[in-house]
Amino acid sequence: MTISTIDESQRKAARVAGFTCLFAMAIVVFAHYGISSQLMVLGNAAETARNIVAHETLFRISIACYLIHGAGVVVLLTALYVILKPVNRGLALLAAFFRLVYALMWVVIAFNLLEVLRLLGGADYLRVFEADRLQALARLHLGRGFDAYYVGLPFYGLASTVCSYLLFKSSYIPKGLAAFGVISSLWCAASAFAFIIFPNFGQAVNLYSLDSPMALFEMATSFWLLFKGLRPYRKTEPEKGSG
Repeated sequence: MTISTIDESQRKAARVAGFTCLFAMAIVVFAHYGISSQLMVLGNAAETARNIVAHETLFRISIACYLIHGAGVVVLLTALYVILKPVNRGLALLAAFFRLVYALMWVVIAFNLLEVLRLLGGADYLRVFEADRLQALARLHLGRGFDAYYVGLPFYGLASTVCSYLLFKSSYIPKGLAAFGVISSLWCAASAFAFIIFPNFGQAVNLYSLDSPMALFEMATSFWLLFKGLRPYRKTEPEKGSG
């Protein structure tokens, strides 16, 4: 058993990963729960449309926040790749690819929300449609944004599973925390796939339980990386043959 030292690029990447993950989580929570959810009225497309039109600037801020979140995920996947590349370069690259797919879904979400504003913007060429039809179409695009999130979520869960496994293998963070990451991330990926395949899955399982355990793991890991850093990587060297 040998101990591999942590180089300066990995130390910096650990701090970047810790800060970026916390920042990206905070900004998407603010955008969704602080803005978007406050404007939406369940079962009432007309009232939702009126709220969005009355608070268009706030709605646009939420779109910008979603794009910033997507950019933050790209920064995060880059930092994690730098950290985990010495453990297994192929798996680290696979995790980065999965996380990139998730990041791109936030671009799709932004497109759909901008389309909502276009439908409700009162352009002359839209006057051929009745107001209630435009409101229904706008609500449809809002729903498509949520669909994009749940399409990206399995990829994020898979990315987190691979990263957690590599963190467990390397002992960069406490093994108990890494093991919790593997379990919670696998649960997220499997549940997200089940939600897509089985329409009633969301009625049997609270949808917040899909990604909440994984989010707790990522928050704990982010604080660890930010304030504790990385432990030296322990690896087993092959035995050398005798002379």
